[in-house]
Amino acid sequence: MGSFVELTAVDGAKTPAYVALPEGKPRGAIVVLQEIFGVNSHIRSVADRYAAEGYVAVAPAMFARVQADVDLGYTEDDMQQGFALKGAVEALPAPGVLRDVEAAVAHAATLVPGGKIGVVGFCWGGLMTWRSACELASISAAVCYYGGGMTSELEASRQALCPVLAHFGTLDHYISLESVQAFKQAQPKVEVHIYEADHGFNCDLRGSYNATAAAQAKERTLAFFAQHLG
Repeated sequence: MGSFVELTAVDGAKTPAYVALPEGKPRGAIVVLQEIFGVNSHIRSVADRYAAEGYVAVAPAMFARVQADVDLGYTEDDMQQGFALKGAVEALPAPGVLRDVEAAVAHAATLVPGGKIGVVGFCWGGLMTWRSACELASISAAVCYYGGGMTSELEASRQALCPVLAHFGTLDHYISLESVQAFKQAQPKVEVHIYEADHGFNCDLRGSYNATAAAQAKERTLAFFAQHLG
């Protein structure tokens, strides 16, 4: 089980982060970027699972700049709260919460001296993972799960600074298959996998959970991180 620490970004902003440590010497570190529901039990469990695979895992609370202690479920009310918080964060002056991702990467670096650091994110966190891959030279690999908005023309025009793996679902009503195909064409260096699954297929607390797709994506993700992080 992990615990919370406080990160300080370069602009002085304080951000809580859930940190899970592996047993023995870490293979590397992975920064876990939340969905619109905060660092809730699911995101904490994701961090714990990466720690069980031998990685330091750091999950920053990416809504902290607009609201503290966000821990939502998956009801319609929770969805609306999450969308509102996402909107408030996206409205912050650039680079916004990328500073908090950078702080999480910096903290992870102190826990894996000389080791490599990756980022993985889900939904909005998938979008922020893509932006991190394009903006932060300090990360060595990035994995985006159904990154909401990352297949837009603007996002597809960015260039990643590290290897990127992306997972999408054919049944996702937030991310059209056409936009995924366009992103794939615009980003030939990104490893894109498409599953017969809905948005949120990795989260076992949601009705859209798809065990088969989640297992396939996990296998590919772990292999990708093993290749690029150790």
